[in-house]
Amino acid sequence: MLIHCVFCNIRPDAPRADLAAVYADFASLVGVVPGMLSFQSGPNRDYENKSPAHGEGFVVTFTDRAAHLAYDAHPLHQAAGARLCDLCVGGYDGIVVYDLEV
Repeated sequence: MLIHCVFCNIRPDAPRADLAAVYADFASLVGVVPGMLSFQSGPNRDYENKSPAHGEGFVVTFTDRAAHLAYDAHPLHQAAGARLCDLCVGGYDGIVVYDLEV
């Protein structure tokens, strides 16, 4: 199993509705992309004060790397990912990704 963890430094002026729309597009791929099992998103509460710059994040669970690659190549993911970059401080650089194989 692969857990795709994404943490975002969202611009303060970014419309919350735009972020919600990006998350909705990602979530809509569950059941469409074979092997994409779940999508969960939310604010980073940062209880340990380790990641204040990344106030938002999401995790996607895949059966394996092949499923992750299918998600990565899906046109809706690519379009939503580009919109997510536009919402982040520094664009693409405002996003941190960890892919955990569990």
